[in-house]
Amino acid sequence: MNGTRPRLYVGNLPYQLTVDELKSFFADAGNVTDVAIITDRDSGRSKGFGFVEFATDDDANRAQTMFNGAQFKNRTLKVDLAKPRAEKASGAQSGGGGGGSSFGE
Repeated sequence: MNGTRPRLYVGNLPYQLTVDELKSFFADAGNVTDVAIITDRDSGRSKGFGFVEFATDDDANRAQTMFNGAQFKNRTLKVDLAKPRAEKASGAQSGGGGGGSSFGE
């Protein structure tokens, strides 16, 4: 572990699900440290997926085993290790203009 806590991607979530409901469900597997349900930036509606962060790798692995393919509120969950967050290219600058590069656009 490189200083970050293990995170799981959770897909096929019910659209009306709350963060508290998701946290409570996954707490059966271990110590949940953070939960996020991804929403559309314009409408604010759930996109049907989120992330659950655990205190330990063991807790995250247990949750993946317990809940991948499990039924939750009439939905079959997809649970997998989350891919690392994309890092911005080192040396790249944002904002402030200048440079003339269209990198990332």
